[in-house]
Amino acid sequence: MKKNMLPAALSNRHIHLTEEDIEILFGRDYDLVKLRDLSQPGQYACEEKIDLVGPKGTIKGVRVLGPARTKTQVEISLADGFTLGIVPPVKDSGDVTGSPGIKIVGPKGELEIQEGLIAAARHIHINPDDAEAFGVVDGQRVKVRTFGFRALIFENVLIRLGDTSVLEMHVDIEEGNAAGLKNGDLVELIVD
Repeated sequence: MKKNMLPAALSNRHIHLTEEDIEILFGRDYDLVKLRDLSQPGQYACEEKIDLVGPKGTIKGVRVLGPARTKTQVEISLADGFTLGIVPPVKDSGDVTGSPGIKIVGPKGELEIQEGLIAAARHIHINPDDAEAFGVVDGQRVKVRTFGFRALIFENVLIRLGDTSVLEMHVDIEEGNAAGLKNGDLVELIVD
């Protein structure tokens, strides 16, 4: 096996909600119901889903991820943007400044956020030990090579260092499909 190998994961559209927005969409004092844990510690997919309503169309059944956050953030693909009639900027997850808003509809209510709709930039979750072994630092941009018939090199992949992070590259479903990736496929981190 080549050095600097790590698993990849494809991320489908989803939403992170604040406690306040959870109550608006699902009801007062509502607690999200965990469906399954995600690869990153403390993160999980919820049973709850919402609908996104844009000027051109609606996307139904968008998965809620937990736990609650300090700011509501909607992560979609660029193709989802065409469906909704909104151009999502490609931004690092958590950076929603200047992004467009969207109408969010839940079973008990609806709301319109003024900003928070993005296409998440590709990134690598990594812990300090792996970062040292790979020779990378938090915030660095690297390249990642995929393998197989549709092999390609992803550029501008953000390193996201976290003490409890599990080593994994995240790309959205469109990027993963373009490279012929499946969850768990190994890719190679390239440091220039």
